[in-house]
Amino acid sequence: MFENYNLFLLICGFAFLFGALFPIMFKRLPISLPMLQVSFGMIMGYYWTTLSFLDPLNNGFIIEKLTEIVVLVSLVGAGIKIDTPLTWQLWRPTVRLLLITMPIGIFTMAFLGYYAFGLSMGAAILLGAVLAPTDPVLAASIQVGPPNTGSEDATRFTLTSEAGLNDGLAFPFVYLAIKIAEAYSEGQRFNGEMLWSWFTHDVLWKISAGLVVGILVGKVLAKLIFSRHTQGTAISQGYVVIALTLLAYGIAEYVHSYGFIAVFVAAVAFRRSECEHSYHHKLHDFAEQSEGLLMSIVLLAFGMFIGQGLQSGVELTWRVYIVSFTFLLLIRPIGGMIALSGLKMHRTEKYAISTLGIRGLGTLYYLSYALNQGFFAKEDQVKLWVVCSIVILVSIFMHGLSAPRLLQMTTNKPSKQLPN
Repeated sequence: MFENYNLFLLICGFAFLFGALFPIMFKRLPISLPMLQVSFGMIMGYYWTTLSFLDPLNNGFIIEKLTEIVVLVSLVGAGIKIDTPLTWQLWRPTVRLLLITMPIGIFTMAFLGYYAFGLSMGAAILLGAVLAPTDPVLAASIQVGPPNTGSEDATRFTLTSEAGLNDGLAFPFVYLAIKIAEAYSEGQRFNGEMLWSWFTHDVLWKISAGLVVGILVGKVLAKLIFSRHTQGTAISQGYVVIALTLLAYGIAEYVHSYGFIAVFVAAVAFRRSECEHSYHHKLHDFAEQSEGLLMSIVLLAFGMFIGQGLQSGVELTWRVYIVSFTFLLLIRPIGGMIALSGLKMHRTEKYAISTLGIRGLGTLYYLSYALNQGFFAKEDQVKLWVVCSIVILVSIFMHGLSAPRLLQMTTNKPSKQLPN
């Protein structure tokens, strides 16, 4: 990679140019920007034969840290642009998706990973945990609009809030997979005592602490920014976005909780302070620009990795394709419809929310983080990277083509849950 550094920068320049001109040149075509950038990366990876192979097994640390930054910025952007008040009636669809749909996805994919791909128990649970959460980065185009613009319907709000929270809530199951793999690597059995320790620490403590840290950071920072002492002072939105992100994430990780939860909750708590203030719009614009630039680099590299795999003749069995389409076309939609059943929402809204479960960069982060712990066999690692990469690739194209039509179906059908 580094011996081709200048050429790689040139290719990144083209990827950024695509992002800048996309709204003008491709607005009439049924494609999304991620589709375009991944396709460009695949072409480069397939034909640029002098490029060193982007091996995820040997570059796991780089993948983990790069995708971590992108997801963090995306979580802040998602939290800042939510206008919906914090009421149970409006957030109930989100809670149901988190408590019903996500576990269905985790355990169904774990079952398929164990029996279809022959993964170990820990690796199978990891497969379910990394694929179950929807992605806040690639889902940006189907989320709510900027703050205080009135472009927030039930469908977009539910998809935005789900993507913001389930990235953090998937972490307990990632840790469960790691602990099972660690126990078996040391010749032990994962017993009830280990399970109780996981539940009390990785589920109860880390989730609760992450919520508390997020609320405190968001409220304290909002109190500072919107105080009478700062009125009339031009405070850089860039500094505030980065401070909000790193303070919430850093404090949460310091007290051994979930930083992803803390960051999204901090952004929502900040947003609920001085809701009508125009400063929120400035913060959103900076976060959105930063997210788009970082996303372009990662998608380009991901596409190049896929192209190199195709060029080198990586074997993809029929099971990979069947499981990938089964998960995206059946498991997620069925799980979503089960979770949303009984709610006073239009059928088209339920269908759109259930279908648009985009998988993306969050999956790459979780997978690289878990594998970097060193407890999973190499054979399992290869299978996990292959399956997850194909699911993400299929999701980018499938949801990129279907999202505009699905969202258009819900445009003229306001949810009965939303206030008039």
